[in-house]
Amino acid sequence: MSQILIKSATVVNEGKATQQDVLIKDGYVEKMSASIQPKGDYREINAEGLYLLPGAIDDQVHFREPGLTHKADISHESQAAVAGGVTSFMEMPNTKPPALTQELLETKYSIGAATSAANYSFFMGVANDNADQVLRTNDKKKEVCGIKIFMGSSTGNMLVDNYMTLTKIFSESELLIATHCEDEKIINANKEKYPNADDVSYHPLIRNVDACFESSFAAVQLAKKHDSRLHILHISTAKELQLFGNMLPLKDKRITSEVCVHHLHFTADDYTRYGNLIKCNPAIKSAENKKTLWEGLLDDRLDIIATDHAPHTWDEKQLPYQQAPSGLPLVQHPLLLMLQYAKEGWISIEKVVEKMCHAPAECFRISNRGYIREGYFADLVLVDMNATTTVSKENILYKCGWSPFEGHTFPAAIQYTFVNGVVAYENGKINPTVRGKRLSFNR
Repeated sequence: MSQILIKSATVVNEGKATQQDVLIKDGYVEKMSASIQPKGDYREINAEGLYLLPGAIDDQVHFREPGLTHKADISHESQAAVAGGVTSFMEMPNTKPPALTQELLETKYSIGAATSAANYSFFMGVANDNADQVLRTNDKKKEVCGIKIFMGSSTGNMLVDNYMTLTKIFSESELLIATHCEDEKIINANKEKYPNADDVSYHPLIRNVDACFESSFAAVQLAKKHDSRLHILHISTAKELQLFGNMLPLKDKRITSEVCVHHLHFTADDYTRYGNLIKCNPAIKSAENKKTLWEGLLDDRLDIIATDHAPHTWDEKQLPYQQAPSGLPLVQHPLLLMLQYAKEGWISIEKVVEKMCHAPAECFRISNRGYIREGYFADLVLVDMNATTTVSKENILYKCGWSPFEGHTFPAAIQYTFVNGVVAYENGKINPTVRGKRLSFNR
């Protein structure tokens, strides 16, 4: 049906929570008002007592396709995203083969068009020897979310440490440059310092605060020198926060930052319980870092909340510490986690919406998404804040099938997710026919 009336919802949008009706027509928000009576046929959803939010936009996921589909793929991961209220994602290039040419990048877009339940975009990858290919993305700046540079090695062996390559990209790219920042020399020195590291508790000592800060500092210096549009991913340390400001509105910032849900939730004390399940790069660190990350999120030094959804199989995670891969599967539960923190008083629901919906749209200049506005795509989430969701293997939809939140009960539940005005998820069931759209950018 081309029209859906969401009746009497508490709409959380642009810093306010108000009771409204919202009419969806032909994929877009047609009207918002205290009371709407549509013409013609329509489906009505009674949303009294429910919260209507914009769909979350996750600017950092690893869906592993092509080449690593034994642990994840775009179809499964995007369905999990939609079940968790994430209606758009931006996926990283460290697949197999990595997205280092324009042809390989467009292959990923083709897979997304055929299989993704959510709206999608894919980062162009940088290697030490593909600057010319990367800069061809300037011609696609309205069609590609950004350029991804691994200034520290992680899954996929895409470390970029050639200064000439970095200088060329920072000086000539017309797209947002997203960076993974960890200093390789510091990490290698720490590995020599702890040659017998046989437990994940060593991870934040090897991939330590200084490794993150020095690499992020170098990226900021390059960006300032060349006036680049820099976005530093998964900030994990208190020290890095001195690199970011909050005096400008987000739309005017040239240097922005992201924090991930696992760095807001876990601390190094949790390695005892979870072991390699929470091994990730950059590492989850001591509790004082978590405390300061929350402060930076609330005062707008940190701009976006994301997941860095990075699935590996259960068996891979059971390997000894040094062989176990880094990364957590998180894309199905970030909104529920942040709504839990809202109910606990750490953050307001309005701020959750700002950081997970509005801010990614502003940061990447996504066209007509991230807000509930007339004329915008109807990417929406209806949430029951009086219900609960218990995570179990039976309701995990992404392919690797496990979660660090297994057994945890969130004090909220996603009731409906709409992607481009179509019901993609309803009361625990995915609509398998829904396909998202390629994101476009106002650049």
